[in-house]
Formats: sequence, structure tokens, C-alpha cells
Amino acid sequence: MKKGVKRFSVSVPPELLEDFDAIIKKLGQDRSKAIQQSMRLFISEYTWREETSECAGALVLVYDHEVHEAEESLTDLQHEFREIINSTLHVHIDERNCLEILALRGKVERVKELINRISVCRGVKQIRHTVIELSN
Repeated sequence: MKKGVKRFSVSVPPELLEDFDAIIKKLGQDRSKAIQQSMRLFISEYTWREETSECAGALVLVYDHEVHEAEESLTDLQHEFREIINSTLHVHIDERNCLEILALRGKVERVKELINRISVCRGVKQIRHTVIELSN
């Protein structure tokens, strides 16, 4: 494997570059390091989806617990996928909304299936995930 660095140019809208530079300045980073981190995150985000191996990560969702059967549906799904859910944190945001964080580890296919099934549940307002492929 060849060591060193490769230089390349990228074309972006001026506003995007201004926002990017403002954030990296606040963080005390330089543009090259920030782009490298962004590229690694991008690769990690999409590589795990194609693999048939194991992965680990977190699934974060916000749902309205006053929507009929929202809590029951989510609880039933968590029991159905208990082999990949290691832990759950439940936070009451306000009178209606709850935040749940699920720690996951298991086969990529099962993690994808869980994400898809939760995303279509009634009452789920927002869902985000961060998943990484586990090396064997």
C-alpha cells in the first residue's frame, strides 16, 4: 500500500464552503483533517449496508407516546429484535414526546430490518442511526 497523501480539488457551492470553514474554525481544525473525517464517516455510513457481517451502533428515535399504540408497537419490535438490542434508554422529553436510544449489535440484515420496521411505526417523528461494521 502506497503511503503519503494525494491532493485533489473539489467544487462546492460558496455557501457550503463558508459554513464548513466556519465550523472547522470553531473546532480548531484544518480543512484537510475535516474532509478526511467526513470521508471516513461517509464510507462507514454506506459500507456497512452492503456487508453480510456484524455491525454495532445506536438507533435514536423520537416518538409521540399519545399516538394510539405507538409505545406498544415499539416495545413489541424491541422484543422481536432482542438478540440485537443490547440496551435501551428512554427519556421523557415533554408531555407527549419520548426519546429512545437503542444500543445495537448483530447481523447487518437484522439491524437494517429493525431500522426499516421502526421507521414506519405510527407516532415515530424522527429516527437516526449510527452503525459501524465490525471487523472479524
